[in-house]
Amino acid sequence: MIATPESTGADSTGVDSTGADSTGVDPLARACRQIRRAYQRETTRAGGTWNALVTLADRDGSHRVVIEDKADDVVPAASVNKLAVACAVLHKIDRGALRLDQTVELTPEIVLHGDGIYHLQTVWGDRLTLANVLTAMLMLSDNTAVRLCGLVCTGPEVNEYLAARDFRHTRVQPAPGNPHRMFLGTTTAREAHRLLRMLVAGTLISPAATRFVLSLLHGFSDGVRRTMSSDERLRTASKYGADDDWRHEVGVMFGDDSSAALIFSFFGDLPGHGHNFGATNPLVEAHARLGRLLLDEVGRQG
Repeated sequence: MIATPESTGADSTGVDSTGADSTGVDPLARACRQIRRAYQRETTRAGGTWNALVTLADRDGSHRVVIEDKADDVVPAASVNKLAVACAVLHKIDRGALRLDQTVELTPEIVLHGDGIYHLQTVWGDRLTLANVLTAMLMLSDNTAVRLCGLVCTGPEVNEYLAARDFRHTRVQPAPGNPHRMFLGTTTAREAHRLLRMLVAGTLISPAATRFVLSLLHGFSDGVRRTMSSDERLRTASKYGADDDWRHEVGVMFGDDSSAALIFSFFGDLPGHGHNFGATNPLVEAHARLGRLLLDEVGRQG
């Protein structure tokens, strides 16, 4: 007799109650093995020091740890912590202390060079809504936008928001003598992962603010999305960070049902390549190859 889902006790996907498919292999276990092998291969190929945490959603909605590599080491967060700053600002908006349509002034002395668009204008004096500032900060990783956020949500306020949610190591560094200025501070692979998981679970900020943030995490750098189609890119939300020799990327890949199917945090330090902020940096190339494989494995889980 030809085996059918009914005769094997499997459901319509061909997976039985134990999680095994018609060949007796647990698809999730197979995906975990594939991801671990790819991570080992790509980190060896790229070199440097990596800190990472990757989890894959199980059939019951819980998340299984696939990769855990020095996940508790405290590392420079670089622009990954712009996500924490954005959540702190949006929390104040949720509480009614700020408004998305509230404006701040873009003055010449606040402009900071590096990533982003505001420093390219050559003349300044704009009144920018906080919605505009947050969009520039998350979608384009604008450095000036961090300073603009600091006008309405100081570094100590950001840290208080994080501490209240039991983040021990994810902190910005307030500038001495000026709480409205902040450096982007530190985090860990585990805490960056937990921030993302809390975000998609709706426990960091309001549902409307959560949708706003996730809609912005599709821009700036290809990273893990480099070899994805347009539709696949829309299923992948990530935040990139680069500083000196560090290249980071954290994000979420969504399944067909729009649930968080996979959450990843990759932090890497590769001495000698700090000058290369482009796609040919070995760490960034590794992110791209891993991103393709991770999304393929998410797709195989249905």
